[in-house]
Amino acid sequence: MKLTFNHERLLAVIAHPDDAEMLCAGTLARAKQGGAAIAVCVLCRGDKGQPSRAVADLATVRWREMQAAARLLGAKLYRGGFPDGQLYDGPAGRRKLVEIYRLFQPTLVLAHAPEDYHPDHRAASALAEAASWFCASRGHKTPSAPLAAPPALWWMDTIGMHEFSPDFYVDISPYTALKEQMLACHQSQLQRGQDTDFSPLLDLMHLQCHTRGLQSQAAAAEAFRLPHRFKRLRAW
Repeated sequence: MKLTFNHERLLAVIAHPDDAEMLCAGTLARAKQGGAAIAVCVLCRGDKGQPSRAVADLATVRWREMQAAARLLGAKLYRGGFPDGQLYDGPAGRRKLVEIYRLFQPTLVLAHAPEDYHPDHRAASALAEAASWFCASRGHKTPSAPLAAPPALWWMDTIGMHEFSPDFYVDISPYTALKEQMLACHQSQLQRGQDTDFSPLLDLMHLQCHTRGLQSQAAAAEAFRLPHRFKRLRAW
């Protein structure tokens, strides 16, 4: 069985710059190669993940790094602008993300799993799901018109694969080099690889995509799960 993304519109909703590289960049690249439009929405500024040698105006640096990675991917980029650690499922975040959905008009949203390790990831998960409902609701007013139908939703793997049981895998074997190139754009975070409160990102990315590949008979894969909720499932 081969999944086709032709004529689809994929939007990855992530908490921080570099989360896409870890969890879904290969799938986005495969979708683009298959004829889809792709975009990434980064909800947080990345302003508090300082390496041991502090970076001045870190939020600006991380946004530039994210822009460079998005150019390599060929993805449209949206910015939430919320400070790290202050992201939560509330009216401002829902309105912001509903408008981004209406601007890009996704048919499929990739979002953090509700059980991921980081509070910002879990908040981004709740916001992504809420916006996937309300972006098609005429009662939720934003500058842009409601979508004709809500997008489908896939939960992405958790960082480190903890407590995540995949429903299916996407073979990203041809795109691991691109994931590495994108991750190399995030130098401010790669510098944190030796910090006791962080992990070497490149090693973690390789471990994750190759482990998921081993589980699914591919050289490399990204794992996803469907939200088993009424009206969130979609036949393909």
